Amino acid sequence: MRDWLAAAQADVLFEATSLNVKDGEPAVTHIRAALEHGAYVITANKGPIVHAYRNLRDLAAKQGKRFLFESTVMDGVPIFSLFDQLPAIHLQGFHGILNSTTNVILSEMEQGLTFDEALKKAQALGIAETDATHDIDGWDAVVKTAALITVLMDVPVRLDEIAREGIRDLTPQALRNARRDGWPFKLVCRARRTAAGVEASVKPEKVLSSQPMAKISGTSSYIYFETDIFPGLAITEENPGLYATAYGLLADLVRAVTK
Repeated sequence: MRDWLAAAQADVLFEATSLNVKDGEPAVTHIRAALEHGAYVITANKGPIVHAYRNLRDLAAKQGKRFLFESTVMDGVPIFSLFDQLPAIHLQGFHGILNSTTNVILSEMEQGLTFDEALKKAQALGIAETDATHDIDGWDAVVKTAALITVLMDVPVRLDEIAREGIRDLTPQALRNARRDGWPFKLVCRARRTAAGVEASVKPEKVLSSQPMAKISGTSSYIYFETDIFPGLAITEENPGLYATAYGLLADLVRAVTK
């Protein structure tokens, strides 16, 4: 990587390797090498945010460069950059739906498909990977939750500190019954400050059908922030196209080189 950076005389590195839940590699090493080389770094990989955010942030500052990662949560929706525009605000907690694969699967199972049929449909749509374990078992949502806590709440958190439960045990009948009763299931991410730090979870929850979160279907995402200034600040991403993540990378590039 270092030899390639030197040969290319790279000014910017776009890092888009696959998520490694365990330690964030090789993305962490790629990003560190690029910053030490003197390049701006833009990533869509959540792993480095969870496993090495402070180290990489401080290295970027030392080098006079920027390390940006807007595409890691909700594609290119400006979540991290939003809080850059909200100085001196105190984030008390958040909740939302941050994994589109499980949202598609749950929606399709409510319509009568089996789990396997719903997963295959999500894969056919290009939403789910061939191995969708990280989505189904809640790991993708846990990493996104940890990234938000680490950056926006400024509290480093280990993944094993976030209570995690996936959607494997939900049946089509249970999902249809819950929807009929007005309390549909959603895979919900939650975090809240406490006297001891931050409590967080990712698990299936029944959500009252009149609440905005219950109306999130298909590939849409939703997050609701609770702050000391704005008691409720919500962002909904309606069925983004395949270009959304690419837009997030482009937007970060513009931020990096124009600030």
